[in-house]
Amino acid sequence: MQKWYHIIPKNTGLSIYAWIIFCILPFYFIFKSSTTWGIIFGILMIALFFTAYRLSFLSEGWTAYLSVSIEMAISMVMTIFLGYVYFSLFLAFYIGNIQRKAGFITLYVVHLVTTIAAVGIGFFTQNDTFILQLPFIVISVIGVVLLPITIYNRNKREKLENQLKDANKKLSQLVVLEERQRIARDLHDTLGQKLSLIGLKSDLAGKLINKNPTSAKSEIDDVHQTARTALKEVREMVSNMKGANLEDEMVRIKEILKAAQIKFHTEGNPDLSKATPLVENVLSMCLKEAITNVVKHSQATYCVVTIKQSPNELLIIVQDDGVGIPEKVDSFHENGLKGMKERLDFVNGSLDIASENGTTLTIRVPNVIQQT
Repeated sequence: MQKWYHIIPKNTGLSIYAWIIFCILPFYFIFKSSTTWGIIFGILMIALFFTAYRLSFLSEGWTAYLSVSIEMAISMVMTIFLGYVYFSLFLAFYIGNIQRKAGFITLYVVHLVTTIAAVGIGFFTQNDTFILQLPFIVISVIGVVLLPITIYNRNKREKLENQLKDANKKLSQLVVLEERQRIARDLHDTLGQKLSLIGLKSDLAGKLINKNPTSAKSEIDDVHQTARTALKEVREMVSNMKGANLEDEMVRIKEILKAAQIKFHTEGNPDLSKATPLVENVLSMCLKEAITNVVKHSQATYCVVTIKQSPNELLIIVQDDGVGIPEKVDSFHENGLKGMKERLDFVNGSLDIASENGTTLTIRVPNVIQQT
């Protein structure tokens, strides 16, 4: 249920100011009374209604139903004797927030019947007052009919959406855990045996190097071949994983910079079909990190990404017109640049930074001849 300080209904189609008016308006109907006792009685009814209304949000079980019963009685009294029907809307809001289906249906039917009965009697006891506010009374009755159902269904939908969100979150965690276990198994199966073999043959070669150089050379050749085979299998495993694609990353970069209101221009062809998936994955991740830094830290208005492919190397230049990097800051230990450099080291790449009239990041990865 709502907290006591949420007793003014929200998301019901009416502004919060309208609900505040409904809280103040009964005093107008009270002071229309010609007697002092009538005014005192009306003020007591208002105080009792909002006290019971607050308690209904704080209570559970039979105390909540008792509070609602008191509120219904006060609403009927205010409608019949003072012509004020709008307390029924507060009750409609509260009933819509009841989660138990049986309790909701019971209170909904009772409230609907008592409201219609009170309005019908009120037309005889407060004819002039009811005629003047007839359109608003009709709207109030419609609200009593529709508001509880709308709020009840909305709360039920939100509950289901939250349950679905939690289920999706748990499913995502299970998927991540399963993927980690799969990668661990693949690495163990791919590298575990071969690294053990490399270690054994290296020890054996060390023992034979003085006694039998020919056998030692043969063992070292086996170590070399085993290492190359392991490297080939690792590359194949990485290729089978879902890696970042530079062309797709360029599309996301364009959307990010557009959202950040930074003008974007690109030069060169992002199709790295001749590069290995590992290299393309590393370059995509580095480019993503570079653009993230532009958005978060550069205060730039313009960004250019240049992609150059030559027989010797792949070159990506990210240039902006922002504030640059302060001289006192160690560039490679700030803003994720250290992680970019570590990724590039894995593919023998390099990262250069120039901070003049903005910041220029130059990413280089050499092309290597793949041995068969």
